[in-house]
Amino acid sequence: MSDKPSVLFVCVHNAGRSQMAAGWLRHLAGDTVEVRSAGSAPAERINPVAVEAMREVGIDLTDQTPVRLSWDAAEASDIIVTMGCGDACPVFPGKRYEDWQLTDPAGQPLDLVRQVRDEIGRKVRTLLADLRAQRSLAS
Repeated sequence: MSDKPSVLFVCVHNAGRSQMAAGWLRHLAGDTVEVRSAGSAPAERINPVAVEAMREVGIDLTDQTPVRLSWDAAEASDIIVTMGCGDACPVFPGKRYEDWQLTDPAGQPLDLVRQVRDEIGRKVRTLLADLRAQRSLAS
């Protein structure tokens, strides 16, 4: 892991879970972590309910666009976090993987998306604490 760890969040459409996770990590880590998100079959736009849920906690996703998972993005990432894409998410050798079992917010009401948002926030905080602990051990 380089001085600046990199994390790639992957879900199927890159319109909800992975975008919320990337938003949380950018918000909490600032420029100390390189953050990417992608989807195995990206949607045309981010889920507007996910955008609204994140806005409620002060995180703006309006400038984000779903992107297709690429070999280069995965290769450049230290940690790949998958979220419900199963076999659609390819495995890249030599990478640290985490698979977060999360409800897909697509088509869900705001109340449920808030729960998903908060669960993702907890998981991102745990991941960030782990990254910071690894950095302090390495220095």
